[in-house]
Amino acid sequence: MISRLLRSPQAGLSLVILIAAIGLALTAGSHVDPATGNNVNNFLNAHTLFQMATDASGFAIMAVGATIVIISGGIDLSAGAVYALAGVVMAMVLRAVGPLDPVLTVALGLGTCIVVSLACGIANGVMVVGLQVHPFIITLGTMWIVRGIAFVASHAESILVPPALTHVAKASLGLNPTLSPVPLLAMLGVGTLGSIYLTRTVMGRHIFAVGGNAEASRFAGLPVQRIRLGVFVLSGLTAGAAAFLGASFYGSATSSDANGYELYVIASAVVGGASLTGGKGSAVSAMLGAMLIVLIRQAIRTLHLDQNYEWIIIGGAMIVAVVLDQGGTKLVARRVAAAAGRNPTSSMPPAPESK
Repeated sequence: MISRLLRSPQAGLSLVILIAAIGLALTAGSHVDPATGNNVNNFLNAHTLFQMATDASGFAIMAVGATIVIISGGIDLSAGAVYALAGVVMAMVLRAVGPLDPVLTVALGLGTCIVVSLACGIANGVMVVGLQVHPFIITLGTMWIVRGIAFVASHAESILVPPALTHVAKASLGLNPTLSPVPLLAMLGVGTLGSIYLTRTVMGRHIFAVGGNAEASRFAGLPVQRIRLGVFVLSGLTAGAAAFLGASFYGSATSSDANGYELYVIASAVVGGASLTGGKGSAVSAMLGAMLIVLIRQAIRTLHLDQNYEWIIIGGAMIVAVVLDQGGTKLVARRVAAAAGRNPTSSMPPAPESK
Protein backbone atom coordinates (compact mmCIF):
# COMPACT_ATOMS: atom_id res chain seq x y z
CA MET A 1 0.00 0.00 0.00
CA ILE A 2 2.74 2.46 0.99
CA SER A 3 4.86 1.61 -2.05
CA ARG A 4 1.86 2.21 -4.32
CA LEU A 5 1.26 5.60 -2.73
CA LEU A 6 4.91 6.52 -3.21
CA ARG A 7 4.69 5.64 -6.91
CA SER A 8 1.54 7.71 -7.44
CA PRO A 9 1.74 11.02 -9.36
CA GLN A 10 0.52 12.85 -6.27
CA ALA A 11 3.52 11.68 -4.25
CA GLY A 12 6.05 13.64 -6.28
CA LEU A 13 3.95 16.79 -6.28
CA SER A 14 3.30 16.49 -2.56
CA LEU A 15 7.04 16.13 -1.97
CA VAL A 16 7.73 19.30 -3.99
CA ILE A 17 5.12 21.20 -1.95
CA LEU A 18 6.56 19.88 1.32
CA ILE A 19 10.13 20.84 0.41
CA ALA A 20 9.03 24.29 -0.77
CA ALA A 21 7.01 24.82 2.41
CA ILE A 22 9.93 23.81 4.64
CA GLY A 23 12.28 26.11 2.73
CA LEU A 24 9.83 29.01 3.02
CA ALA A 25 9.32 28.39 6.73
CA LEU A 26 13.08 28.46 7.31
CA THR A 27 13.60 31.70 5.38
CA ALA A 28 10.40 33.59 6.23
CA GLY A 29 11.53 34.98 9.57
CA SER A 30 9.20 35.64 12.48
CA HIS A 31 7.24 38.35 14.26
CA VAL A 32 5.80 38.91 17.71
CA ASP A 33 2.12 38.05 18.05
CA PRO A 34 0.53 41.09 19.74
CA ALA A 35 -2.14 38.89 21.35
CA THR A 36 0.16 36.32 22.98
CA GLY A 37 3.59 37.95 22.90
CA ASN A 38 5.09 34.82 21.36
CA ASN A 39 7.37 34.70 18.33
CA VAL A 40 5.41 33.41 15.34
CA ASN A 41 6.85 32.21 12.03
CA ASN A 42 5.80 34.56 9.22
CA PHE A 43 4.73 31.58 7.11
CA LEU A 44 4.12 28.63 9.40
CA ASN A 45 1.13 29.92 11.36
CA ALA A 46 -2.58 29.15 11.28
CA HIS A 47 -3.67 32.50 9.83
CA THR A 48 -1.31 32.34 6.85
CA LEU A 49 -2.06 28.68 6.13
CA PHE A 50 -5.83 29.20 6.22
CA GLN A 51 -5.48 32.30 4.07
CA MET A 52 -3.52 30.27 1.52
CA ALA A 53 -6.27 27.65 1.50
CA THR A 54 -8.85 30.39 0.96
CA ASP A 55 -6.83 31.89 -1.90
CA ALA A 56 -6.46 28.48 -3.54
CA SER A 57 -10.03 27.26 -3.02
CA GLY A 58 -11.63 29.16 -5.91
CA PHE A 59 -9.37 28.15 -8.75
CA ALA A 60 -8.63 24.74 -7.19
CA ILE A 61 -12.35 23.90 -7.38
CA MET A 62 -12.49 25.15 -10.97
CA ALA A 63 -9.26 23.24 -11.74
CA VAL A 64 -11.06 19.99 -10.94
CA GLY A 65 -13.63 20.75 -13.64
CA ALA A 66 -10.94 21.95 -16.05
CA THR A 67 -8.98 18.73 -15.48
CA ILE A 68 -12.02 16.65 -16.42
CA VAL A 69 -12.29 18.62 -19.68
CA ILE A 70 -8.56 18.27 -20.38
CA ILE A 71 -8.66 14.52 -19.74
CA SER A 72 -11.36 14.24 -22.41
CA GLY A 73 -9.06 15.99 -24.89
CA GLY A 74 -10.65 19.45 -24.67
CA ILE A 75 -9.95 22.72 -22.90
CA ASP A 76 -12.13 25.33 -21.19
CA LEU A 77 -10.99 28.95 -21.11
CA SER A 78 -14.31 30.33 -19.88
CA ALA A 79 -14.24 29.17 -16.25
CA GLY A 80 -13.30 32.59 -14.83
CA ALA A 81 -16.00 34.35 -16.85
CA VAL A 82 -18.63 31.81 -15.77
CA TYR A 83 -17.53 32.44 -12.16
CA ALA A 84 -18.09 36.18 -12.65
CA LEU A 85 -21.51 35.82 -14.29
CA ALA A 86 -22.77 33.30 -11.72
CA GLY A 87 -21.70 35.54 -8.83
CA VAL A 88 -23.19 38.69 -10.37
CA VAL A 89 -26.52 37.04 -11.20
CA MET A 90 -26.73 35.54 -7.72
CA ALA A 91 -26.10 38.93 -6.10
CA MET A 92 -28.65 40.63 -8.36
CA VAL A 93 -31.34 38.00 -7.67
CA LEU A 94 -30.82 38.18 -3.92
CA ARG A 95 -30.93 41.97 -4.02
CA ALA A 96 -34.15 41.87 -6.04
CA VAL A 97 -36.04 39.46 -3.77
CA GLY A 98 -35.10 41.34 -0.60
CA PRO A 99 -34.74 39.93 2.92
CA LEU A 100 -35.44 36.22 3.35
CA ASP A 101 -34.92 33.56 5.96
CA PRO A 102 -31.15 32.85 6.17
CA VAL A 103 -31.59 29.23 5.06
CA LEU A 104 -33.71 30.29 2.07
CA THR A 105 -31.18 33.00 1.23
CA VAL A 106 -28.32 30.50 1.12
CA ALA A 107 -30.39 27.98 -0.86
CA LEU A 108 -31.51 30.60 -3.39
CA GLY A 109 -27.96 31.93 -3.78
CA LEU A 110 -26.46 28.49 -4.31
CA GLY A 111 -29.27 27.45 -6.65
CA THR A 112 -28.85 30.58 -8.76
CA CYS A 113 -25.11 30.01 -9.14
CA ILE A 114 -25.66 26.38 -10.11
CA VAL A 115 -28.36 27.20 -12.69
CA VAL A 116 -26.31 29.96 -14.34
CA SER A 117 -23.12 27.91 -14.44
CA LEU A 118 -24.90 24.82 -15.77
CA ALA A 119 -26.44 26.92 -18.54
CA CYS A 120 -22.99 28.21 -19.50
CA GLY A 121 -21.52 24.71 -19.41
CA ILE A 122 -24.31 23.34 -21.59
CA ALA A 123 -23.85 26.20 -24.06
CA ASN A 124 -20.11 25.47 -24.30
CA GLY A 125 -20.69 21.75 -24.77
CA VAL A 126 -23.47 22.14 -27.33
CA MET A 127 -21.36 24.50 -29.45
CA VAL A 128 -18.25 22.32 -29.25
CA VAL A 129 -20.19 19.19 -30.20
CA GLY A 130 -22.70 20.76 -32.60
CA LEU A 131 -20.43 23.15 -34.48
CA GLN A 132 -17.45 20.77 -34.52
CA VAL A 133 -15.11 23.67 -33.71
CA HIS A 134 -12.08 23.23 -31.47
CA PRO A 135 -13.02 23.92 -27.81
CA PHE A 136 -10.16 26.43 -27.53
CA ILE A 137 -11.93 28.72 -30.01
CA ILE A 138 -15.44 28.14 -28.60
CA THR A 139 -14.49 28.74 -24.98
CA LEU A 140 -12.29 31.70 -25.89
CA GLY A 141 -15.35 33.28 -27.51
CA THR A 142 -17.71 32.42 -24.66
CA MET A 143 -15.16 33.77 -22.17
CA TRP A 144 -15.59 37.25 -23.67
CA ILE A 145 -19.33 36.88 -24.22
CA VAL A 146 -20.09 35.69 -20.70
CA ARG A 147 -17.92 38.29 -19.01
CA GLY A 148 -19.48 40.95 -21.25
CA ILE A 149 -22.95 39.85 -20.16
CA ALA A 150 -21.87 40.10 -16.52
CA PHE A 151 -20.47 43.59 -17.16
CA VAL A 152 -23.61 44.85 -18.91
CA ALA A 153 -26.03 43.25 -16.46
CA SER A 154 -24.29 44.65 -13.38
CA HIS A 155 -23.30 48.00 -14.95
CA ALA A 156 -19.79 47.16 -13.71
CA GLU A 157 -20.80 47.82 -10.11
CA SER A 158 -19.92 45.71 -7.09
CA ILE A 159 -23.10 44.15 -5.71
CA LEU A 160 -23.25 43.18 -2.04
CA VAL A 161 -24.58 39.78 -1.02
CA PRO A 162 -26.68 39.20 2.12
CA PRO A 163 -24.79 38.64 5.40
CA ALA A 164 -26.30 35.14 5.69
CA LEU A 165 -24.02 33.93 2.90
CA THR A 166 -20.95 35.50 4.47
CA HIS A 167 -21.77 33.91 7.82
CA VAL A 168 -21.77 30.49 6.13
CA ALA A 169 -18.55 31.01 4.15
CA LYS A 170 -16.70 32.50 7.13
CA ALA A 171 -18.02 30.12 9.79
CA SER A 172 -15.24 29.18 12.22
CA LEU A 173 -16.73 25.72 12.91
CA GLY A 174 -15.44 25.77 16.48
CA LEU A 175 -11.94 26.99 15.65
CA ASN A 176 -10.47 30.38 16.46
CA PRO A 177 -13.11 32.99 15.43
CA THR A 178 -10.55 34.63 13.14
CA LEU A 179 -10.06 31.42 11.13
CA SER A 180 -12.33 30.32 8.28
CA PRO A 181 -12.03 26.62 7.39
CA VAL A 182 -15.06 26.48 5.06
CA PRO A 183 -13.14 27.28 1.82
CA LEU A 184 -10.56 24.62 2.68
CA LEU A 185 -13.26 22.03 3.39
CA ALA A 186 -15.10 22.93 0.18
CA MET A 187 -11.90 22.52 -1.83
CA LEU A 188 -11.16 19.14 -0.26
CA GLY A 189 -14.74 18.03 -0.79
CA VAL A 190 -14.79 18.92 -4.49
CA GLY A 191 -11.37 17.36 -5.00
CA THR A 192 -12.51 14.13 -3.34
CA LEU A 193 -15.74 13.98 -5.34
CA GLY A 194 -13.84 14.65 -8.56
CA SER A 195 -11.35 11.91 -7.79
CA ILE A 196 -14.10 9.40 -7.00
CA TYR A 197 -15.94 10.32 -10.19
CA LEU A 198 -12.87 9.90 -12.38
CA THR A 199 -11.42 6.76 -10.82
CA ARG A 200 -14.36 4.87 -9.32
CA THR A 201 -17.20 5.32 -11.81
CA VAL A 202 -17.83 3.99 -15.30
CA MET A 203 -18.53 7.52 -16.55
CA GLY A 204 -15.13 8.67 -15.32
CA ARG A 205 -13.34 5.82 -17.07
CA HIS A 206 -15.20 6.69 -20.27
CA ILE A 207 -13.75 10.22 -20.10
CA PHE A 208 -10.23 8.79 -19.95
CA ALA A 209 -11.05 6.49 -22.87
CA VAL A 210 -12.36 9.33 -25.05
CA GLY A 211 -9.32 11.48 -24.26
CA GLY A 212 -6.93 8.62 -24.94
CA ASN A 213 -8.43 7.62 -28.29
CA ALA A 214 -11.74 9.09 -29.43
CA GLU A 215 -12.01 6.95 -32.56
CA ALA A 216 -11.42 3.70 -30.67
CA SER A 217 -13.98 4.81 -28.08
CA ARG A 218 -16.51 5.49 -30.82
CA PHE A 219 -15.97 2.03 -32.36
CA ALA A 220 -16.30 0.54 -28.87
CA GLY A 221 -19.79 2.01 -28.68
CA LEU A 222 -19.17 4.88 -26.27
CA PRO A 223 -21.36 8.00 -26.72
CA VAL A 224 -18.39 10.24 -27.45
CA GLN A 225 -20.40 13.38 -28.22
CA ARG A 226 -22.48 13.02 -25.06
CA ILE A 227 -19.34 12.55 -22.98
CA ARG A 228 -17.75 15.66 -24.50
CA LEU A 229 -20.90 17.63 -23.72
CA GLY A 230 -20.94 16.31 -20.16
CA VAL A 231 -17.40 17.39 -19.32
CA PHE A 232 -18.19 21.02 -20.14
CA VAL A 233 -21.29 20.81 -17.97
CA LEU A 234 -19.14 19.59 -15.08
CA SER A 235 -16.62 22.37 -15.70
CA GLY A 236 -19.41 24.94 -15.56
CA LEU A 237 -20.76 23.36 -12.38
CA THR A 238 -17.42 23.70 -10.58
CA ALA A 239 -17.17 27.34 -11.70
CA GLY A 240 -20.61 28.01 -10.20
CA ALA A 241 -19.66 26.34 -6.93
CA ALA A 242 -16.49 28.44 -6.76
CA ALA A 243 -18.48 31.60 -7.52
CA PHE A 244 -20.91 30.94 -4.68
CA LEU A 245 -18.04 30.33 -2.27
CA GLY A 246 -16.05 33.38 -3.41
CA ALA A 247 -18.91 35.88 -3.47
CA SER A 248 -20.15 34.64 -0.10
CA PHE A 249 -16.72 34.82 1.50
CA TYR A 250 -15.82 38.30 0.25
CA GLY A 251 -19.36 39.67 0.59
CA SER A 252 -19.84 40.99 -2.94
CA ALA A 253 -19.76 40.12 -6.62
CA THR A 254 -18.57 42.07 -9.65
CA SER A 255 -18.05 41.42 -13.34
CA SER A 256 -14.27 41.59 -12.86
CA ASP A 257 -14.22 38.68 -10.39
CA ALA A 258 -11.88 35.81 -11.30
CA ASN A 259 -10.30 37.90 -14.06
CA GLY A 260 -7.21 36.00 -15.18
CA TYR A 261 -8.21 32.83 -13.33
CA GLU A 262 -8.01 30.99 -16.64
CA LEU A 263 -4.22 30.97 -16.24
CA TYR A 264 -4.38 29.68 -12.67
CA VAL A 265 -7.00 27.03 -13.45
CA ILE A 266 -5.20 25.56 -16.46
CA ALA A 267 -1.81 25.91 -14.75
CA SER A 268 -3.12 23.99 -11.73
CA ALA A 269 -4.33 21.17 -13.97
CA VAL A 270 -1.13 21.04 -16.04
CA VAL A 271 1.23 21.32 -13.07
CA GLY A 272 -0.87 18.56 -11.51
CA GLY A 273 0.04 16.28 -14.41
CA ALA A 274 -2.94 16.61 -16.76
CA SER A 275 -1.88 16.03 -20.36
CA LEU A 276 -3.14 18.59 -22.87
CA THR A 277 -3.35 15.80 -25.44
CA GLY A 278 -5.97 14.08 -23.31
CA GLY A 279 -6.29 10.76 -21.52
CA LYS A 280 -4.30 11.72 -18.43
CA GLY A 281 -5.01 13.73 -15.30
CA SER A 282 -6.16 13.65 -11.69
CA ALA A 283 -8.55 15.76 -9.63
CA VAL A 284 -6.36 15.42 -6.53
CA SER A 285 -3.25 16.41 -8.52
CA ALA A 286 -5.07 19.47 -9.87
CA MET A 287 -5.85 20.51 -6.31
CA LEU A 288 -2.20 20.00 -5.32
CA GLY A 289 -1.15 22.00 -8.37
CA ALA A 290 -3.33 24.86 -7.15
CA MET A 291 -1.73 24.66 -3.71
CA LEU A 292 1.75 24.78 -5.27
CA ILE A 293 0.84 27.90 -7.24
CA VAL A 294 -0.55 29.57 -4.11
CA LEU A 295 2.61 28.57 -2.25
CA ILE A 296 4.66 30.34 -4.94
CA ARG A 297 2.50 33.44 -4.58
CA GLN A 298 2.80 33.33 -0.80
CA ALA A 299 6.56 32.93 -0.99
CA ILE A 300 6.80 36.08 -3.10
CA ARG A 301 4.75 38.03 -0.54
CA THR A 302 6.45 36.61 2.54
CA LEU A 303 9.96 37.17 1.21
CA HIS A 304 9.00 40.69 0.00
CA LEU A 305 9.92 39.98 -3.60
CA ASP A 306 8.60 41.89 -6.59
CA GLN A 307 5.10 40.51 -7.20
CA ASN A 308 5.53 40.93 -10.95
CA TYR A 309 7.73 37.82 -10.83
CA GLU A 310 4.63 35.77 -9.94
CA TRP A 311 3.54 35.53 -13.58
CA ILE A 312 7.06 34.63 -14.74
CA ILE A 313 7.38 31.83 -12.20
CA ILE A 314 3.92 30.36 -12.84
CA GLY A 315 4.44 30.50 -16.61
CA GLY A 316 7.80 28.80 -16.22
CA ALA A 317 6.26 26.12 -14.00
CA MET A 318 3.65 25.39 -16.70
CA ILE A 319 6.33 24.98 -19.38
CA VAL A 320 8.45 22.73 -17.17
CA ALA A 321 5.41 20.61 -16.28
CA VAL A 322 4.45 20.11 -19.94
CA VAL A 323 8.04 19.32 -20.95
CA LEU A 324 8.38 16.76 -18.15
CA ASP A 325 5.03 15.22 -19.08
CA GLN A 326 6.01 14.87 -22.73
CA GLY A 327 9.42 13.54 -21.77
CA GLY A 328 7.84 10.92 -19.53
CA THR A 329 5.40 9.89 -22.27
CA LYS A 330 8.22 9.48 -24.80
CA LEU A 331 10.28 7.49 -22.29
CA VAL A 332 7.41 5.08 -21.68
CA ALA A 333 6.85 4.73 -25.44
CA ARG A 334 10.54 3.91 -25.99
CA ARG A 335 10.46 1.31 -23.22
CA VAL A 336 7.36 -0.32 -24.70
CA ALA A 337 8.97 -0.34 -28.16
CA ALA A 338 12.19 -1.79 -26.76
CA ALA A 339 10.27 -4.52 -24.92
CA ALA A 340 8.40 -5.37 -28.13
CA GLY A 341 11.69 -5.45 -30.04
CA ARG A 342 13.23 -7.91 -27.59
CA ASN A 343 10.29 -10.28 -28.00
CA PRO A 344 8.80 -9.55 -31.44
CA THR A 345 7.01 -12.90 -31.82
CA SER A 346 5.42 -12.97 -28.39
CA SER A 347 1.99 -12.00 -29.75
CA MET A 348 2.28 -13.76 -33.14
CA PRO A 349 0.88 -17.25 -33.85
CA PRO A 350 3.46 -19.98 -34.44
CA ALA A 351 4.63 -20.39 -38.03
CA PRO A 352 3.28 -23.44 -39.86
CA GLU A 353 5.62 -26.40 -40.14
CA SER A 354 7.27 -26.83 -43.56
CA LYS A 355 6.58 -30.01 -45.41
